[in-house]
Amino acid sequence: MLLQEGKIFVGTSRKPDDTLNKPEYLDLHYGNRHGLVTGATGTGKTVTLQVLAEGFSDAGVPVFCADIKGDLSGISQMGEAKDFLQKRADQIGLSPYGFEEFPVIFWDLYGEKGHRVRTTIAEMGPLLLARLMNASEAQEGVLNIAFKIADQGGLALLDLKDLQALLNYMAENAEEISGQFGLVSKASVGSLQRALLVLEQQGAANFFGEPALKVTDIMRVTNDGRGAISVLAADKLMMNPRLYATFLLWLLSELFEVLPEVGDPEKPKLVFFFDEAHLLFNDAPPVLIQRVEQVVRLIRSKGVGVYFVTQNPMDVPETVLAQLGNRVQHALRAYTPREQKAVKTAAETFRANPDFDCATAITQLGTGEALVSMLEEKGVPSVVQRTLVRPPSSRLGPVTDEERARVMQLSPVANQYDVDEDRESAFEILMARAQGRTAPAAPAPQGQTAPPVDPQAPQQADTAGGRWTLPGFGTGNDDDQKQTEARPRSGYQRETVVEAAMKSVARSVASSVGRALVRGILGSLTR
Repeated sequence: MLLQEGKIFVGTSRKPDDTLNKPEYLDLHYGNRHGLVTGATGTGKTVTLQVLAEGFSDAGVPVFCADIKGDLSGISQMGEAKDFLQKRADQIGLSPYGFEEFPVIFWDLYGEKGHRVRTTIAEMGPLLLARLMNASEAQEGVLNIAFKIADQGGLALLDLKDLQALLNYMAENAEEISGQFGLVSKASVGSLQRALLVLEQQGAANFFGEPALKVTDIMRVTNDGRGAISVLAADKLMMNPRLYATFLLWLLSELFEVLPEVGDPEKPKLVFFFDEAHLLFNDAPPVLIQRVEQVVRLIRSKGVGVYFVTQNPMDVPETVLAQLGNRVQHALRAYTPREQKAVKTAAETFRANPDFDCATAITQLGTGEALVSMLEEKGVPSVVQRTLVRPPSSRLGPVTDEERARVMQLSPVANQYDVDEDRESAFEILMARAQGRTAPAAPAPQGQTAPPVDPQAPQQADTAGGRWTLPGFGTGNDDDQKQTEARPRSGYQRETVVEAAMKSVARSVASSVGRALVRGILGSLTR
């Protein structure tokens, strides 16, 4: 009963006398019109997220969500019969109430509880990077100049050490660069260098590098037609909320740029849950909020639904809030003036129900109960209903380490993202220029020749991606894969066989001693 005629069963509404009213559904045709799940801590937001993710997966829609507390990982395991779950199923008339596990891919920026997730400095871009570094307007201008210099000079900006090397170069050649691009002060460059050091200490170095994430890998569908649920382990990531928010915004931007226009499909191509959404907007500059609003408004036509999950509807700017059509409001408390204002704001966003007062109901909702209003025919919001949310079919609570390891071992991206790559990029190029030469390949000792290269021999990179399958998983959409691979990457191209050989030499040179040396001699560089 999770699905019925292209709709996801959310729960059953109640009349004022507590008798059952009618089932509440989320229409898949309007699943890409975005949504909002709000409520105080402990009111059932995570379970609602789990219920919606299960419904989308059963409908063949891939899902990406963040697991803040670790509880959401249980969606990968078969549910277990519990008295309170069966009681809720009986209350809402859910019969039969069965259990199932769902196809899950675990991800983790730190590579501890899931497959590594990376992007490159070049793909992140100066705007989001400035947000991550809490840069001022002048510092953001310096970052824009750095990216321009990298593009003109063919310097691949892949990881933090690449950007650090480029900033060193800019500091030592500030006068010449200022004459061409405008003022580049050593003070601004120095502030950025210190910010990079802070990022590195906070673990951001784990996020920047290769192999970079392909968005098609979070859009997989199993052979039996279910959408893969990508679960990002975010318990450790939440210790650096700015990195968390910037990463998710980057992923949204990447989807927006890569995916083709599809208009209004019968069901979304991907649904994206942004938990703790207030972190995205805290202290955000106006230009960033405008970017979020633009992405949310336009990504709908790419078939992507974005669902913000947060405690307070006031956490989301009005310009973004206006784009969110499907809404689930759990209980809010109204002890302070700000909380009272939040309750009033939440009540005013719903299409009123004459049977009860919205603002009063919000403060009286129990755990697992919510005010629900979904888009109906022609995209019109339904009259808000006081609803008992259905119990999930997967496990409530976290997985064990052994269960997580087993899911990762069978993952369709196993071994594809778990090994770091460090090919020649801006750091190695600038070091070679500083030394006044490029590093030649060492000649073979007299009487010896290098072993021949078999062009038919498979390379390690070929076995890393695309051929691992989870039982029931397909290999992804071929058209999306071609489009992703065809997307230009700022400042670099994919590695050739010759570059692979040169990379091993560069790795040797880029030792800790070499890195210390280059920081001292980058000042002698000429453009």
